[in-house]
Amino acid sequence: MKSARQVFIEFLGDNGMSLTHQRRVIVESFLENEGHFTAEQLYSRVSKQAPDIGQATVYRTLKLLVESGLADAFDLGEGVTLYEHHYGHAHHDHLVCAQCGRKVEIVDETIERRQAALAEENGFTLTRHRMVLFGICPACSGAAA
Repeated sequence: MKSARQVFIEFLGDNGMSLTHQRRVIVESFLENEGHFTAEQLYSRVSKQAPDIGQATVYRTLKLLVESGLADAFDLGEGVTLYEHHYGHAHHDHLVCAQCGRKVEIVDETIERRQAALAEENGFTLTRHRMVLFGICPACSGAAA
């Protein structure tokens, strides 16, 4: 399997772009940090390393990371998009607390099979999917975890 960096460099080359200093810093920061984060959070990390990199450059590079298959983006509503590593990571879905924003990655083979069956029953060939379930986590509801 190719490294994430190599995948990105090849993607850029295939699209007539190069790995600029700014893109390199942003990609390195992205790859060094697992978990879910916003573009603003990535920009905050990047700007500490390279104050000359603007927020728009971070947004554009995140878009390229998603297009290259290295990142996944999912919309939590209310204008909040979270990014996470995609390349080389197993598929998972998410539970999100509507009060505190806590995120839990979930994998459930029964749900996966049912989604595939629903697609087939409706004549679809499933190519990808994302499921985000919103609720209230145990901490916010006062229940023990």
